[in-house]
Amino acid sequence: MEIYRGKRLSIEKKVFTLPNGRTKEKIVVHPGGAVAILPIAGDDCYLIRQYRFAVDDYIYEAPAGTIDEGEEPHETAYRELIEETGMKGETFVPKGWIYPSPGYTDERIWLYRAEGLSPCSDYGMDDDEVIEVVRVPIADVGSMIADGRIVDAKTICLICRCLW
Repeated sequence: MEIYRGKRLSIEKKVFTLPNGRTKEKIVVHPGGAVAILPIAGDDCYLIRQYRFAVDDYIYEAPAGTIDEGEEPHETAYRELIEETGMKGETFVPKGWIYPSPGYTDERIWLYRAEGLSPCSDYGMDDDEVIEVVRVPIADVGSMIADGRIVDAKTICLICRCLW
């Protein structure tokens, strides 16, 4: 039974039969798909420092965004990189996909490494985004994860897939 439908999100209450035969009523969030991109330039990568209202704080994360209806993930990656960083990528290397939180949502995030970066004049964030683009030495991202400066799960997964 659908209990909410918005522009990009629906929420469903559903009865599941588990592999052990038990049945449980659960809530499942269906946000649609998304992408995350790690832009690489030589020995550096670009992250964004973005205000996230749900945690009321700024966090470091990879540029990312939701897939529009009819759009392929690689098209979204190209568009979102421009929108959030003002850079376009020449090459997008797919790095698979992840379930960021499979305990309550079926969201998939497709991961990309972007290379061959150049400035783009089509730069324009959404009106609810507060973003600062930050150039980070690749050698520093491991310590930023270890010491808690990077806490965003999709970004940590993307860094692992792209760099290690």
